[in-house]
Amino acid sequence: MQEAKFYKKLDNLTVVCELCRHFCTIADQQTGICQVRKNINGELFSLVYGYPAALNVDPIEKKPLFHFQPGSLSYSLGTLGCNFKCANCQNWDISQAKNTTSLNLPLSRGTSLVEPEKIVSEALINDCSSISYTYNEPTIFAEYALEIMKLARAKNLKNVWVTNGYMSDSCLEAILPYLDAVNVDLKSFDENFYLKNCRAKLRPVLENLKTLKKSGVHLEITTLIIPGLSDDYEMLKSLAEFIVNELGDDVPWHLAKFSPAVSWKLKKAPPTSEEKIFEACDIGKNASLKYVYAGNIPGDERENTYCPACHELAISRFGYEIERFDNHGRCAYCDKNLDIFE
Repeated sequence: MQEAKFYKKLDNLTVVCELCRHFCTIADQQTGICQVRKNINGELFSLVYGYPAALNVDPIEKKPLFHFQPGSLSYSLGTLGCNFKCANCQNWDISQAKNTTSLNLPLSRGTSLVEPEKIVSEALINDCSSISYTYNEPTIFAEYALEIMKLARAKNLKNVWVTNGYMSDSCLEAILPYLDAVNVDLKSFDENFYLKNCRAKLRPVLENLKTLKKSGVHLEITTLIIPGLSDDYEMLKSLAEFIVNELGDDVPWHLAKFSPAVSWKLKKAPPTSEEKIFEACDIGKNASLKYVYAGNIPGDERENTYCPACHELAISRFGYEIERFDNHGRCAYCDKNLDIFE
């Protein structure tokens, strides 16, 4: 096990984890909310450092990132555990794993440690231009991610986080020098939704979004539209206005369909209709967002990128396959900057 970096020792062998905004107080021999950081005799250890639960080569569009190195491959990894308890989670088999030391998952505890150098080497061998920290919440394996990120930067690989945005100030400060792009899952603009569905708070996510944007990291946002929970018209309007007014109209907003069959605790909920996704897209457009995308509807024109000035097609998408008609990130027709990071 690897000793954690972000924590403070208290009396009676108790520690306070300072990695995310929960700031868990953890007694001896106990773990925090994420279940992967354990207090052992007054010292905090990461149970997942060096033990990915998933390793894959993914198209960058799967993150989803549509304006960051379009058409490229990203070496993707995640571990066990999460600091949220989202009822709708679709990776709940790893994010909500209760026993991080004995689960029989590929590359999980029980196999040999995967050193950060190995991750970077595999990314290069597989012709990836970036490494993505995804599948579960990367904040909870930040020590492992940070070591990989430093090595990746030295090899000219970009670093991408797919995150719920609940990291502490100290965690965010540590990763920002090495972070190139991030997709933040802004699940709702309703505090009650975060409290009941995620067992977390909304405000820290909004604060971190502002910090990420100001830092110059490429930012995109995803919102899962769950019928009856995160599909309210006025809530989505407020969320879209927050993006425009506080982050910028150039931030891409991805609106994803909910599939109950693969969720953790919402298997009896209805799936999201395409009409509801299209309505959410219209909300984003009416709020003056330049780039609003319908997710999980392969072949729909709302997956494409259009020039915000002349409205000509710039990037055509079908699932994760793309065809580009732009000129190095600029509109081929009017030369408008399409806010694409190459």
